[in-house]
Amino acid sequence: MSTGFLADGSTVLITGGASGLGAAVVTAVARAGARPVVLDRKPPGDGVPWIECDLADTRSAEAATRELAERSGGLDAVVTAAGIDVPGKLADVPGETWDRIVTVDLLATAAVVRAALPYLLASRGTVVTVASTLGVKAVSDATAYCAAKFGVVGFTRALAAELAGKVGVTLLIPGGMRTPFFDDRDDQYRPGPDAALNEPADTAAAVLFALSQPAGCAVRELVVCAQEESSYP
Repeated sequence: MSTGFLADGSTVLITGGASGLGAAVVTAVARAGARPVVLDRKPPGDGVPWIECDLADTRSAEAATRELAERSGGLDAVVTAAGIDVPGKLADVPGETWDRIVTVDLLATAAVVRAALPYLLASRGTVVTVASTLGVKAVSDATAYCAAKFGVVGFTRALAAELAGKVGVTLLIPGGMRTPFFDDRDDQYRPGPDAALNEPADTAAAVLFALSQPAGCAVRELVVCAQEESSYP
């Protein structure tokens, strides 16, 4: 299959590109012949251009997005792969932690896309937002994460309507993956050794598929999860 516009060295900004799904997307984009650039709190691998950024500061996220775009001579795509979660009962999760989850997962998604829009309109580029199966099915002990990811679903669907014919917009709804996302959790919230999880590279391949479509062809939504994923459908 042709890699479409990605084959011409186009620039793809990836949030959270230092680990997990973001790092897998960086690898997939580079292998397709495009140029990944990253916003993250930690450096990505292999000398990938990046700016250190705490996405909880949404104004800084906007400024960093514009700086990366200017350094790169524009942007052809944005993938908002950054995400955090601290599971727990609503009464047990500190307010500042709850707020940070929603800010990083939802508000920073909007902030980065907002800052990238002038460049994406110029290139007739593509946005891929990363929600979750917990953005379409709610579970206990995940009020912040579900609130944020349900918000990403609504934001992306509205954005697709707003930018139709101007910028491609794809909503990615992934299930659980084998990434460091679960590492800092209490044992009760970690997947067991037999948990059904996808490899991040397989989910990244779906992102690449969306990015590879020609202008005017819309991949609106992609659900990518293990066949035994418990949070979908």
